[in-house]
Amino acid sequence: FVLYYNHFFLTGFPGLSTQYYGPVSLLLLIVFLAIAIGNIFILVLVYRERSLHKPTYLIFCHLALSDLAFGTVTLPKIISKYWFDDSVVEYNTCFVQMFFVHFLSATHSCILMVMALDRFIAICSPLRYSAFTNNVASSLCGVSWCLAASWMVFILMNAYGLSYCNSNVIVQCYCDHHTITRLACENIRLISTIAFVGAMLFLLVPLAFIIFSYFAIFFVVMRISNQEGRRRTVSTCTPQLLITLLYYTPRCIVYLSHILGFSFSLPISVIVVMVYSLLPATINPLIYCFKTKDIKECLSKRIKMTKNHVGLGKR
Repeated sequence: FVLYYNHFFLTGFPGLSTQYYGPVSLLLLIVFLAIAIGNIFILVLVYRERSLHKPTYLIFCHLALSDLAFGTVTLPKIISKYWFDDSVVEYNTCFVQMFFVHFLSATHSCILMVMALDRFIAICSPLRYSAFTNNVASSLCGVSWCLAASWMVFILMNAYGLSYCNSNVIVQCYCDHHTITRLACENIRLISTIAFVGAMLFLLVPLAFIIFSYFAIFFVVMRISNQEGRRRTVSTCTPQLLITLLYYTPRCIVYLSHILGFSFSLPISVIVVMVYSLLPATINPLIYCFKTKDIKECLSKRIKMTKNHVGLGKR
């Protein structure tokens, strides 16, 4: 006897006591609001400030859009689970969420590679940087979105075509490929291998290029004799480096721990996945605002203008 079903149940954080449901849902809501407000603020600021219509900030906008989308796709349902005790995810909805979770992660990796290319050309080959126009940056980011989408359509169709039976409990805070396909009645070795290889390509190919780019930048900076020139050059790629480290470091630690035979308990594993998935989206807007010279100047001008208008109003 095989039981087929039309919905899944999200467990969220395994073993969490009901007395903590309220605080956890509140914390997740705060994270969601931080992601939404921070990234929408960046998108609106760059759109309205013509001085920020440059390749670097257009790339930041693509990152902000992917961060905003990821938070919107993953957080409302898990907040609903702990706030309203609503653990049910409709069958097709779960696969849609799975698609966007992996699509947005793959897109993010590719856009980080475009961001590294931007800094590589600007610092290592400044005479050619004029050719790296807004259209070029937008086109490369567009290719990133399209590549990730085409890969995920293939992965989604493979997973959706499986038969699912018996358990319909997903031990995670959102639907992802690994947790869903483990519930299939069929042999999933080939599908899992294809998905894993694709995920590693989208993670490691951009990472390899990013490492190469920043090593090349490092050697160029070391050849600058003027200390002030070094400092200014490094400051132009500090935000990009922080954003990249924030995204890749926890992922690499988790993957290396698995390779070396270290394993987390199930509750800790779920927490780790949530942290490394949502932390960059939460922190990135702060990096854009406080570590980017042009954005800081724009914000300072706007604050001064607001104070002046307030002062004139009082008079």
